[in-house]
Amino acid sequence: MRTLNRPAFILSLILTLQGSLFYGLSRNEAVAAARSLDDFPAALGTWRMVERGTIEKDIQDVLRADDYLTRRYAAPPDATARLFVAFFKSQRAGQTPHSPKNCLPGSGWIWSVSDTVAVNVAGRGRPIEINRYVVSKGDARAVVLYWYQSRDRVVASEYKAAAFVAWDAIRYNRSDTALVRVVMPVSGNRIDAATRSGIEFVQAVFPELRRLLPS
Repeated sequence: MRTLNRPAFILSLILTLQGSLFYGLSRNEAVAAARSLDDFPAALGTWRMVERGTIEKDIQDVLRADDYLTRRYAAPPDATARLFVAFFKSQRAGQTPHSPKNCLPGSGWIWSVSDTVAVNVAGRGRPIEINRYVVSKGDARAVVLYWYQSRDRVVASEYKAAAFVAWDAIRYNRSDTALVRVVMPVSGNRIDAATRSGIEFVQAVFPELRRLLPS
């Protein structure tokens, strides 16, 4: 008989725990108050919003987020960044963030690098750790930075994010979370330059997200 490998075992354990929590508990969940993501500023230091995007109805129906933001920002001389935030008030009814590691390949993007980077942000004594995903589609290349944020906690790992949701449901009777994704186009083969620019954008974005998302 085959032995279940560790990642599969951990995932199975988390899913089992979440199932028992979300569907077995009868008490009403304490839904945290959150400000509208529409209040996110159009100016972030040298970054300025140049496009406010929308999500088509059929995609919204699949996403099932309670609030979302999709925008494009630009900074001199030629940096651009796409910001996407999806906020979920509760995950008990199966409303969960869709990992970019699943969504991007489904949209035709092919990954070549998957790792994490540490980012120093204002108001935090320690750097936050976020995912970096380098992808390409045809001649286009991009650096994708993303993380999960709940109760002012930043988590890169999908496994850890799921485990923390289960813990929050037990300890605080809450399961709200947000997925934050930043996409930086890569010019030529300048992956490191796109990563540095993306980190600078994250440093500008993070304090505003802390202001809007529940703590």
